[in-house]
Amino acid sequence: MKLSLILVSTLFFASVSAFPQTSDDELKLGVAAYKESRYEEAAHHFEKATELDPGNINAHLYLATTYVSQYIPGVDSDDNKEMAEQAIVQYRKVLDLNANNEQKVNSAKGIAYLYLNMKSWDEARKSYQMASDLDPNDPEPYYSMGVIDWTRCYQPRMEARARLGLRPDEHLNSKHPEQKKVCDELQALNWSVIEDGIDKLDKAIQLRPDYDDAMAYMNLMYRERADLECEDAAARSRDLKTADDWVDKAMATKKAKAERESVAK
Repeated sequence: MKLSLILVSTLFFASVSAFPQTSDDELKLGVAAYKESRYEEAAHHFEKATELDPGNINAHLYLATTYVSQYIPGVDSDDNKEMAEQAIVQYRKVLDLNANNEQKVNSAKGIAYLYLNMKSWDEARKSYQMASDLDPNDPEPYYSMGVIDWTRCYQPRMEARARLGLRPDEHLNSKHPEQKKVCDELQALNWSVIEDGIDKLDKAIQLRPDYDDAMAYMNLMYRERADLECEDAAARSRDLKTADDWVDKAMATKKAKAERESVAK
């Protein structure tokens, strides 16, 4: 009987020590599991941490990060979408809590990243705008909004060109009634988006003068605008020249960065 009581007592205390009762303890176990890429285990501990202390901002952030680590961009399955949505829920809780500015920026960016990969352009852009409002000196949200603007313009334009049977080197021509109609529709749909994209990319480059990725997209944005200059060949030529200039700047910037990195090594 005594031996049985000792065994039961030992097992009881062992179980208590194996399952911490504080949010911080669960947080530490979650971090340890995450570092070893045991994401499901890490998520379990972070979930427990948020249950024990709903106001633990780091627990919500770490839980969101763990979900993101299990999310696979481009995979359109229900389980994958659910993983993204669970992460978004946690990021939104951080935004609702008394988080510091950095935590809010990271949460807004996290939400935007997930919506971007799910092709929810409006929601992604809204979250990048939030991140930009929280930290106006960060060039990355401006760049990301520029990329979204280009993505929203490019697809409908290419679909319209395909319907018209235009070759890659052909531009929409207002002298052809059908092409003029398509051009007018695309201008109404895309022109303000293109202008906004150029403005956002310009802000990104102002904040980070060697932002070669932003320069590359600036080239693409000007090519979008050039194809909609259906009635003004001179304006189209200027836009194409500007696009080519941005290609040259991007290439030169990449080369300069590579040279600096080579010297640093």
